[in-house]
Formats: sequence, C-alpha cells, structure tokens
Amino acid sequence: MQATHSAPTGFHSDAERWTAVKRRDSAADGKFYYSVSTTGVYCRPSCPSRQARREHVAFHATRADAERAGFRPCSRCRPDEPPTAEKHAAIVARACRQIEQADTPPTLAALASTAAMSRYHFHRIFKAATGVTPKAYADACRARRLTGAMAAGASVTQALYDAGYNSNSRFYASATARLGMTPSTLRAGGAGTSIRFAIGQCSLGAILVAVTAKGICAIQFGDDPDQLLQDLQERFHKARLIGADKAFERLVARVVGLVETPRQAVDLPLDIQGTAFQQRVWQALRDIPPGAIASYAEIAQRIDQPKAARAVANACAANEIAEAIPCHRVVRSDGSLSGYRWGVARKQELLRREAAP
Repeated sequence: MQATHSAPTGFHSDAERWTAVKRRDSAADGKFYYSVSTTGVYCRPSCPSRQARREHVAFHATRADAERAGFRPCSRCRPDEPPTAEKHAAIVARACRQIEQADTPPTLAALASTAAMSRYHFHRIFKAATGVTPKAYADACRARRLTGAMAAGASVTQALYDAGYNSNSRFYASATARLGMTPSTLRAGGAGTSIRFAIGQCSLGAILVAVTAKGICAIQFGDDPDQLLQDLQERFHKARLIGADKAFERLVARVVGLVETPRQAVDLPLDIQGTAFQQRVWQALRDIPPGAIASYAEIAQRIDQPKAARAVANACAANEIAEAIPCHRVVRSDGSLSGYRWGVARKQELLRREAAP
C-alpha cells in the first residue's frame, strides 16, 4: 500500500479519512484525496465509484501529492475539477448578479438556461445556497431599488418603474407587508407613522419598548438609555415618536415581566417586519419553548432549508424584538453560546433563568 500523506486539519487520522470515504462525505471534498492501487486512480472522498478495499487505499493531502505518486484523476468524480458545491456556489453567484443587474427580473427559465441546468435543478440549488427562491431574491432586489429610489426623492410611480415593476397594482396589494408601511410613507422616511415608546430599567440593564399601531416593533437592551433612544430615532427618523402614557406603561410592565420571569406565558402583539425568510425563522424561534434550545442547523431543518444555517444566524442577528422573538434560545451545534446582538452575558442569563425550575 502507498505511504499515507498528511492531510489538512479536520481529518486527522486515517481512520477518520476512511470513515469519510465510506460515507462518501462531500464535506470532506478538498480536505484530502484517496488513491486506489488496483486501479491507478485517485478520487475525492465523495466519489460514487464502487468502494475499494481498505488495503488498496492510500490518502493524500493534495491532488499534486496523488499525481506525484503516479495516480491519475478518476473519471467519475473528476477530482482535478472544482467540487460540485463550489461549482454550484459559482453558478448561484452569477445568477444573483444577473438578477441584480437586470432592468426587469429574469424568468426562471432564463436563469436556468444561463446556468445550463433544468429549471427544477437550478431552482433547487439556488434555494439551497441562498435560503430563498430566485423569485424571492428578485423581489428583495426590487424592494431595495424601490427604497433607494424613494429615499433619493423619486416619485412613487417613477420609483416603481425604475425598480422593475411593470404594474403598480400588485405591488400596492402587498406593500405594507413587505415594507412595514405604504410606499408614500416610506418615501417620507416614516413621516406620519406614530410610534409609542418607553425606556426603563430591568435586571439586564436599560430596556426600550416601541410599538406601532400593529404591535411591538422593538424590544432592545442596552447599557445607555440615551443610546437606545438614539438608535430608535435613527431607525424611524421621520416617524412621530410618542412618550409613554399610563396605558402604555402597563404593556412595558408585561415586557419587563417576561424578561424577569421568562417561563411565564405572555402573548404580546408584535409588528414583525422582515423578509419572508426572516419571518419563517422568527416564527420557528417563537416555537421554541422556554427552557429549551436549538442549534442554527436545527432551525434550518425546521423551516425546510437544511443548508441555510448561516442564513438562519443572520436572521437571528437581524431580530429587533428581544425575548418575544427568542433568538437567545439558538446556540451553536456543539451547544456553546454564539453571538447575541445585546451581549452574550445577557443571552447566558436569559437561558439560565429559563432553565431554572
């Protein structure tokens, strides 16, 4: 059998590498290669060819190592070409640029044709890589263009057409759900929107609660009450901000109670504004009961996006409503705490309280 070469970090022993080969583990592709003395070829770990006997297999850190040892690339898995995942990532990146640069959103058929794939296969790899469908990605791009155009002073009608909307009727039908306010209000920077707010203290520091007519739009923790107010003013820079009255203070007390005793059931009205993907993630977070945790990968599985763990993490980071949308209940796959926009110490304390009997 050929001498075993060292492999990169991640597969430290021949036993680990052989296990990856037996599993045809695509995650090991590019980490090492293996050769088969009876056929004279070398393969990537995920090669679909018939499994060789262990005594005929040697491992190599790089393709060059395998070729220097006298082996040629396998014609099945083609280890001398980029791995499938890398190819798919490049295809999706090109499609994203195509969508972003188009005056009107390209059709699924056009995108698939450019990628030299069937529409079904292209749709599947695009959604696996980005967490959203090509149409949803195009919709988000148009919404960004629309927001930018109106912020720059364009009329609503002109901004709609500049963003690629051929008709305004369908856009207006769902504008509030997508933008959180009507287009004219958005163009005015939130002018005319009333937001009640209060800033108080809880055991985790300063807390800000803000509410629109639809429900709570922000629950924020911080060390500096003035900074919390400044952040709210910047986010809703032309909205009408109204200080708390007695009725509103009762709602704030319910929020503080949720923070102090998080195992209690409190049904709070929420004004959740985000993309379709973010809202699916946030709903999955609300389904995690107090005292339980889930990993980013588990949340991705629950929303039927098993490869979107990183996108799930980004959605957690974009959450503006602490505790009521419990992003603190999401941890790394090994159980360790990851980042938390209001500080890991607060996340740890919330989890400790929820775990208490």
